[in-house]
Amino acid sequence: MSADMTRRIVLFRHAKAEWSDVDDHERPLADRGRKDAPVAGRWLAGSGIVPDLALCSTAARTRETWKLAVPELPQRPRTVYEDRIYEASLGELIAVINETSDEVADLLLVGHNPGIHGLADALSGDADGDLMPRMNRSGFPTSGIAVIAFTGSWKSVEHGVGRLVAFWTPHA
Repeated sequence: MSADMTRRIVLFRHAKAEWSDVDDHERPLADRGRKDAPVAGRWLAGSGIVPDLALCSTAARTRETWKLAVPELPQRPRTVYEDRIYEASLGELIAVINETSDEVADLLLVGHNPGIHGLADALSGDADGDLMPRMNRSGFPTSGIAVIAFTGSWKSVEHGVGRLVAFWTPHA
């Protein structure tokens, strides 16, 4: 695949989690989260985006979100559970993306706020229609998905490189 091709980064915030006495990394999904995750998977399937690779935080709520969303997709992408996504800074998330092989056209990242929202905002130098104000007003709710398109290699991903082409939430 050419390094100059158009690629997409799909940023998927985990579904609604329970607040409980367990360690934050082990928090499970709440009932609403277990309902919203497959709906997010169906939206993704309907968008026509078929990720080649999914990078998922190792936290219980992200793993459970992905487990419930992925059966809705037309094909299951290769999935890597990545410790560095949990509690990652913006720079750390960009570094993870920069390591992606240029064989990957569409990358999906399942993670957490504030990182997912910050990453969507930072990478989007431009946006279709009212997507940027909608995303920023919403605060990027649980099960939300942002799609950012850019041209170039994964190593070239940096602030302002992309265009926000879709933003979806389950409770619009």
